[in-house]
Amino acid sequence: MSEAATATATTRLYPHPSLPSPWAPEPLADWLQDPAPPVIWSVAGHDSGGGAGLSADTRAAAAFGVHLCPVLAAVTAQNSQGVAAVFPLPADQVHAQLQALAQDLTPRVIKTGLLASVAAVQALCEVIDALRRDQTVLLVIDPVLGATAGGAAFCDEALLQAYREQLLPRCDLLTPNRREAERLLGLPPGSSDSPPTLAAALRELGPHAVCITGGDDASAPAQRELALDWIDVQAQDHQAQGWLALPRMPSRHHHGTGCTFATSAAAALARGFPLADALVLAKMATWCALRAGHAAGAGAGPVRAGPDFIADPSAMPVLSFGAEPLNGSTVQRWRQVLLANPTAQPVEMGLYAITEDPQRLHALAEDGYAQLQLRIKSGPGLSEAALRQAIAAAVDGMRSHPHANLWINDHWQLALQAGARALHLGQEDWSALAADQRQQILDSGVHLGISSHSLWELARARGLAPHYIACGPVWATITKDMPWRPQGLDNLAWWVRMAGRPVVAIGGITEAGRVTAARRAGAASACLVRALDQAEAAHWQAAWEAGAPAA
Repeated sequence: MSEAATATATTRLYPHPSLPSPWAPEPLADWLQDPAPPVIWSVAGHDSGGGAGLSADTRAAAAFGVHLCPVLAAVTAQNSQGVAAVFPLPADQVHAQLQALAQDLTPRVIKTGLLASVAAVQALCEVIDALRRDQTVLLVIDPVLGATAGGAAFCDEALLQAYREQLLPRCDLLTPNRREAERLLGLPPGSSDSPPTLAAALRELGPHAVCITGGDDASAPAQRELALDWIDVQAQDHQAQGWLALPRMPSRHHHGTGCTFATSAAAALARGFPLADALVLAKMATWCALRAGHAAGAGAGPVRAGPDFIADPSAMPVLSFGAEPLNGSTVQRWRQVLLANPTAQPVEMGLYAITEDPQRLHALAEDGYAQLQLRIKSGPGLSEAALRQAIAAAVDGMRSHPHANLWINDHWQLALQAGARALHLGQEDWSALAADQRQQILDSGVHLGISSHSLWELARARGLAPHYIACGPVWATITKDMPWRPQGLDNLAWWVRMAGRPVVAIGGITEAGRVTAARRAGAASACLVRALDQAEAAHWQAAWEAGAPAA
């Protein structure tokens, strides 16, 4: 499709994966209209009350448009008030189901729930090892070790040992709640270990990623207002740690949240999303499912997963930069972001020119660029004194251009000393700052722009309540060597809808049609780097105006 045609085409509803994946074909289809949806398996229990287990798994998989094969590992006698009995299936019956599926419906991802027996663990390990000899098969483990509503026991010490010795070494993503994490580690209930400590200890047992879900834990002050999950992802192609947060949802109908979360993560992985992005999507899907929960019986009713979560801005979480303190100011900032009106009037910032030459800023301002960024990269030939002088001269020189905003990239301390009013930082730069340095920037009152390249980076950027969030690279670029896939107009439009902040398009914007397309996708600004040398400012300004929404 030509870029002109792409610019006028209807923007896709769904995001696409941020990192290369053989499971993320182009062009992206509507997930619910996928003619060949990804296959996942769920090896879990049957809930006779229809709330959790394979019932919840099937609803969550349908919300992502994936095909779920339900493998029965146990039958439960339960209702909304508790579990009366658990009946593990004989090993040969579990094995027969797995073998039949392996011959015809091979999965991208296998998710486990209630296994109920060591024999089921052994059968699953045998089949997954055979599958992995020929293809990639990811394993998501929801360690169902007991029911929140109480009742019959699900797991004895032998089964716990099978988890530790057989399942966890094969695991890609583990999603326990706090009590399940403690049991897997042999700790007493209510141990003093923090979720980050528990997750790190569980990763030592094999999983590439651990998410300790906290929707059922409201013990800490921050958790009374926010539903907090701790994620610890140490994958080969990306790493992410932090508190994943959405407003706490007051609802008594929460049966099946753990199943919904794990299956949602498995479905997102099957669609090619990296682990950290899959956890963001799982958080969104589960939060919306909890909001739609309904009564069924006298106890806690089931959550109800549906497909609309993917385009619901109120469901977009924030993510901390590591284990930052959950103090009052952080919680307040997050709540302001999370509770903001998603239908607020969009901001228009104008074109954004990026240069490494301080001497060029005056001419760019004269040409009418509303946003200017000085991006000087440190190097062996540049002394700190020269860098300090360049930044101070740039800040001072821009005082005669009050209608243009000057953003200083990276060198925040020198910028603040020079009196700069706006900073742009990449996420690696922000991650490298100490806690007191981050607070210094947040307390300084300067405008802050933050880069983002993935769903989890978007969630992290949101947590800072920045003046804008950059989305890139929208198109392939040669100005930086990056692992990210080009976002394209579909992801740009999704960013605009979900970010809750103005979104700046950056990366590969070297043609007038791309400037126009970026604005039509809803971007508040479009960044020009190499393009500044390819045409006069009037050329780019006309392209920007051509993308303006109709009055």
